Amino acid sequence: MDVDIRRHIINNFREDDVDTLRNAIEESIKEQDEVALPGMGVFLEIIWQDASEELKKQMLDIIHNRIKKQ
Repeated sequence: MDVDIRRHIINNFREDDVDTLRNAIEESIKEQDEVALPGMGVFLEIIWQDASEELKKQMLDIIHNRIKKQ
């Protein structure tokens, strides 16, 4: 079976507003929903593709610092 996870996730959120996106992200984090991890990865990929080098550095610093704290 050929499944395009990226396209599926993007299509699921295509018509949603910013508040719906935020709620989906926050709820997934709050519930530590393992099923939502691929979607979060797609969101990160979208952000990364449009991010400036400065924003990429900020995101990497945040990720690196949080991983060190875990």
